Amino acid sequence: MQTAAGAARRLAATAALRACALVFATALILALAGCAGRPGPEALREVAETAPGARQVTIYVATTRRRQPPDANIFTDGRSEGVAYAEFTISIPPAHQPGNIEWLGATPDPNAAFVVMRQRVLDKLAFEAEVSRKRGDRKPDIGVFVHGYDVNFQEALFRMAQMSADANFDGVSVLFAWPSEGRVTGYIADKDAVTFSRDQLVALLTTLAQKPSVGDVTVVGHSMGAWLTAEALRQLRLTRKDAVIRRLNVVLAAPDIDVDVFREQLAVIGPLSPPLTVLVSPDDEALFLSRLVADDHARVGALDVSDPRVAEAARKANVQVIDISTLEATDSLKHNRFVALAALYPKFAAEAASGQGADLRQPGAFVFNAVGATLSSPFLMVGHAMAGE
Repeated sequence: MQTAAGAARRLAATAALRACALVFATALILALAGCAGRPGPEALREVAETAPGARQVTIYVATTRRRQPPDANIFTDGRSEGVAYAEFTISIPPAHQPGNIEWLGATPDPNAAFVVMRQRVLDKLAFEAEVSRKRGDRKPDIGVFVHGYDVNFQEALFRMAQMSADANFDGVSVLFAWPSEGRVTGYIADKDAVTFSRDQLVALLTTLAQKPSVGDVTVVGHSMGAWLTAEALRQLRLTRKDAVIRRLNVVLAAPDIDVDVFREQLAVIGPLSPPLTVLVSPDDEALFLSRLVADDHARVGALDVSDPRVAEAARKANVQVIDISTLEATDSLKHNRFVALAALYPKFAAEAASGQGADLRQPGAFVFNAVGATLSSPFLMVGHAMAGE
């Protein structure tokens, strides 16, 4: 019979193991990530002149971060009781390399780095008016980015600018910025902060989807932000906002979600049209560390698409799972591969417009061919190899 003392010892041992795993994971992250400094609010200083050949992108922001001071676009890792709104126009340097963020040095140089040209503090009404207004004679498509763990505001903003520029996106770019601490040791605090932001993301997606002057709404959630995105979808379904869900195209990139939790989320969310897309990399080091912290519970973003069980589960749930390991990673943890897809978006868009492209939004498990920018079934690939083709 289990004694109270024995139960207490087992609980203490379990807690100690989890603490050791967290320390080990943090040490690995620090070793892999190096000691580079993080961009602070100085990265948002306005620059008066742009550089010849530079491009400009406008990013609209809805954030649950606390604004400090209340009349400026400086955002801390504090949690705001309401949502703050802002607009940034960012200059992309002429020699920009796709997938990269060229950070400014001590002196802002638009020839070599991302710089802020203009910024505005917005209220809710001004934000909604800006993102939903027509561009010329067409309804604007909207892209919403929900960033991941260990990301400060400046990093999230400039990542959105990089993806918008690389994709030549001519719609409206919206960043949903939740109050990540931007520290590798802040994993647990970030889990709480992302949960804190669920209702606000639901409200934002509802607002965008209900605007008749808006075209397609695509939501990309990365890492811990993918968990937030999935939770928002679940909440929309539970509150019977089916019309909102029908307006959304959803991509989860390297989702830091427990596989069992994801299965339960999908049971509530139900099938989406087009199918929910999940981008995975089995060699994702960040998700390996997350798995260590989570008592060895597998993460969705590290699924192996060559496992027949994954393919079967994906088809049954009407989910598209794509292995993007062939894409070049921009970080040492191989967690940001999805950012390279932005540069391929113009090719996909052109093929879709001409009717020549293959249907890339179909349920099942696939491997992304970075050279041909196509999807292949891992099982067909294995079969061809065995047949000597």
